[in-house]
Amino acid sequence: MTPKDKKIGLWEAVAIAVGTMIGASIFSIFGIGAKIAGSDLPEAFILSGLFALIVAYSYAKLGSKIISNAGPIQFILNGIGDNVITGSLAILMWLSYVVSISLFAKGFAGYFLPLFHLSNTIMAVAITEAVLIILFTSINSFGSRAVGRLEFYIVLAKLSILGIFILLGFLTINRHYLIPSFGTAGLHGTLAAAVVFFLSYMGFGLITNASENMENPKRNVPLAIFISIGFVMLVYVSVSVVAIGNLSIPALISAKENALAVAAIPFLGSLGFILLSIGALFSISSALNATLYGGANIAYSLAKDGELPEIFERKTWFGSTEGLYITAALALIFAFGFNMEAIATITSTIYTIIYIFVLVSHYRLAESVGGKKNFILMNIIILFGVLVALVHYQWQTQRGALLLMGITLAGVITAELIFRYIGKRIISGSKNMPII
Repeated sequence: MTPKDKKIGLWEAVAIAVGTMIGASIFSIFGIGAKIAGSDLPEAFILSGLFALIVAYSYAKLGSKIISNAGPIQFILNGIGDNVITGSLAILMWLSYVVSISLFAKGFAGYFLPLFHLSNTIMAVAITEAVLIILFTSINSFGSRAVGRLEFYIVLAKLSILGIFILLGFLTINRHYLIPSFGTAGLHGTLAAAVVFFLSYMGFGLITNASENMENPKRNVPLAIFISIGFVMLVYVSVSVVAIGNLSIPALISAKENALAVAAIPFLGSLGFILLSIGALFSISSALNATLYGGANIAYSLAKDGELPEIFERKTWFGSTEGLYITAALALIFAFGFNMEAIATITSTIYTIIYIFVLVSHYRLAESVGGKKNFILMNIIILFGVLVALVHYQWQTQRGALLLMGITLAGVITAELIFRYIGKRIISGSKNMPII
């Protein structure tokens, strides 16, 4: 057990979740949201936040009773047992962390090089990605307290920048830009954007992936989950109102990944562009930092229980860090060798699938961990509808990504079958994880 003075407190846990959530969406895919929802983007953020709260209800109940750095995979293990589905979800979750780290590294390079007027060459991008991942891997090797403290200050810096953007931007809003789009097309755009941005709240899950290293997890895990989602909802809605209120939708769409920096120019000028670009670098850094920590933790926890190759489990976590280093190394390989856009869409769908199984597990464990079964069942139905809507959106806009997702799922299931029945390994904690 980690000594008390090295454990993560409530606000450090909130910082880790907030850092991941804000970094994963506001600066990265805001322009895409404007393209899908138009002037209804604030409403889409609210709706996607409500979807996240549906999942958070089960995470909070389960996370306060089942303390494990395997997080949602341990919830599923307790709920439906050790089987091929659980093993496949475990591998998929770890791979989703690896891909997310790669995406953040690419996003950082995209902001960093233009801000400092550096040539955007393949070599320059690769060097930037490598230095960034190596830096945060080194920081993570010092343990959970170092991660929590660094995350707290990074989040504080970027939220200060966003605070300036929000406060000054509200003074120059053009209310005509914020008129909702009524009618079928507007509703369709809002729902589609809500489904896409639903996964921008997924960072709250990292709280459960650090529960073994938290102070008083029974109390702090649920608190951190709901505080982080509520705070991020407020930031998302406020930022979207300011951006849409100061810049036309066509201009936001044209700006793409630099949408917020461009939206600051009307009321802050070139200084605003620089300030928001710096905020983006802080944001992406904190997201990568938190995701690398969570990814390494889940890699170790799953390996310890027999779901990843034995190289991960040589020594106790924080005593030896093979899981951390291998997660970082694979992230570098993805960053150097692959186009992340299609894989990012696949990751979003995978997370929704995992969420559904978490809710199913909660339904089965409700008498032990608490929660109303009828309410959980209703949430499962809603979340399944979100998955259908997400797949439908991919079919309409990214059929190649949808095909690749199917191939990925088939490949992971095949690998799990081989790993389980030929390797003769099982998840050792599947029967006896205590419910406190």
